[in-house]
Amino acid sequence: MSVGRILAMKGVDVYTATPDQTLQDVAAELVEKGIGALVVLNPSGEVVGLIGERDIVSAVARHGAAALQQEVACHMQTNCRMANEHDSIDEASDTMTEERCRHLPVLSNGRLAGIVSIGDVVKYRIETIEAERLALRHYIATA
Repeated sequence: MSVGRILAMKGVDVYTATPDQTLQDVAAELVEKGIGALVVLNPSGEVVGLIGERDIVSAVARHGAAALQQEVACHMQTNCRMANEHDSIDEASDTMTEERCRHLPVLSNGRLAGIVSIGDVVKYRIETIEAERLALRHYIATA
């Protein structure tokens, strides 16, 4: 199963930020949308980073409340790993584990196609295990 399949199931809506937005603006959007991260895009629509809850907390811990008026560009993750829509779920899971990240922007033909979270991956795995359990139960009951 591919990352693209998760996007097909959950939808491809992606909330984004720009490097010049303030951390306050980003924090408000994260709360409003009930999400954990925004993909940061430059004016031409290219992914240049990721800004999440942890980044905001780290900025406030280092700079105090004044950090909330600073630009996303000062605190975003610029070396974030990305997935391709054709990557397997296992590859995405391995990347998230190795990089200790909870969100992966997904690219298709070099453009932003969506985002998957660790929650999306876990949900898919649980659904897969449950389907296998039901199939085995049915097999045993009819054998």
